[in-house]
Amino acid sequence: MNRGHTPPSYPDPRTGPNIYAAGTVLWRHSLLSSGGIDIAVIRRPKYQDWSLPKGKLDPGETPVLAAARETEEETGLRPRLGRYLGKVTYPITGHRKMKRVDYWAAEVLSGEFTANNEVDALTWCPLDTVMSALSYPMDRQIVRAFTRLPPDTRTALVVRHAKAGRRDRFKGPDEQRPLELAGYQQALALVPNLQAFGVGEVFSAEPLRCVQTVTPLAEDLGVKVAVEPLLGDIGYAGDTEKARERIRSLALTARNVPVFCSQGDAIPDLVRWWAERDGMRLSPARTRKGSVWVLSFAGERLVAADHLDRSLSVDTAPAVAL
Repeated sequence: MNRGHTPPSYPDPRTGPNIYAAGTVLWRHSLLSSGGIDIAVIRRPKYQDWSLPKGKLDPGETPVLAAARETEEETGLRPRLGRYLGKVTYPITGHRKMKRVDYWAAEVLSGEFTANNEVDALTWCPLDTVMSALSYPMDRQIVRAFTRLPPDTRTALVVRHAKAGRRDRFKGPDEQRPLELAGYQQALALVPNLQAFGVGEVFSAEPLRCVQTVTPLAEDLGVKVAVEPLLGDIGYAGDTEKARERIRSLALTARNVPVFCSQGDAIPDLVRWWAERDGMRLSPARTRKGSVWVLSFAGERLVAADHLDRSLSVDTAPAVAL
């Protein structure tokens, strides 16, 4: 989705949900218990309830952006999204409508809560009391999904390059085939969505279309695109074992959340190998141009792999750790 102009790809509203929202399990390291985790629970005076931060998507907004925006608007706290926690769907009381809410784990980066019209109180609950603090079973369902894996995971993002037109219509070397207009729009769309995950380092395969896909992001971050030949289809196929270990090493040693821009042959094999190596079962997904894999690590082990499609709505269930 491009900077709020391309709608998410959701089911037909006549047969599925017709109101879409997104939210977070917002967490921080406990201030009172060493090694403990606190989860933010908010009070909404309009409904007289205690719930997780969430809100409806603005027109054309992605769930990723809505989750980050709504969390910050309701709590005053800037979040960094992590792994996808799933969705809940429920009927709206008094209406013939269904609402779908997608949730992400999100660590607090900065900010301070101030009471507002929508939220008049925020309390930080440790894991052993948060369930009783929440008003709704659906919120407790999402928190249970959060607690199935360690909360403090590391993230790496793997992006397939954006649209670059047909190979047979480009007269120059294929490595120099540039993005087409739709591809540039995809590249711009990636910037705020990837930044919602707190990205700070940018790597790319050698082909121009890969570099161009992440150049707007790098420019916005004020960093350089680090070109890594082993990320590309040719380099990856030439020494697959070396390429896998190189990319894994970069992901695990990066000082900030890294983004890797690669190609359509390398990415599926890389993600499948990573999952098998660390004992995970992947949900099926098409790695289409401009789509993103969000990889989450506990220590050095891959524990979650969530796929975001071209419009950056969640198109598969989270991968399951065996």
